[in-house]
Amino acid sequence: MNEKTRTNKTNPVKVNYLMDLAIFVAFLISLDPRATGMAIHEWLGIAFGAAVIVHLLLHWKWIAASTRRFLGKLPRATRLNYALNTLLFITMTAIVYSGLMISEVALPALGISLGEGFSWRSLHAQASDIALILIGLHIALHWKWILSTSKRYVFNPLSPRRPRLNPVASPSVAAEL
Repeated sequence: MNEKTRTNKTNPVKVNYLMDLAIFVAFLISLDPRATGMAIHEWLGIAFGAAVIVHLLLHWKWIAASTRRFLGKLPRATRLNYALNTLLFITMTAIVYSGLMISEVALPALGISLGEGFSWRSLHAQASDIALILIGLHIALHWKWILSTSKRYVFNPLSPRRPRLNPVASPSVAAEL
């Protein structure tokens, strides 16, 4: 392909990798609100919820196709991945919704005040603990993809480039020898 026909298309694998990485890092950072402070915890949680929605939109074709075929013919790994992702979605929805319901900083800063609810706090904590387990399973299920994509987009670009050796010398180099 010559330079004139080459287009600047966004690489969907790279976008997916970066989105997954951002969601994972945001989840890890927001796990302990005492470490970040409540304001960062809440605003990061809201951004996390938005990132999960973007993640779902990026994978909508897969979600729709797998949903249609779930009871029919579907490879076992795809069925397992679908079930795990469904549980993750339910858990993440519970985390974000309950987090909004107990917001002490973010929603009040927007002028929104909700009542206290210890059941929301309990749901938020339990869903976060479950999500940690489900994310661990999700990472284990996709470990090969994570390693190969990390190697491709993180480690290889960071490694020093070695000059290519051309085994066939050009005529001008051969004339100098």
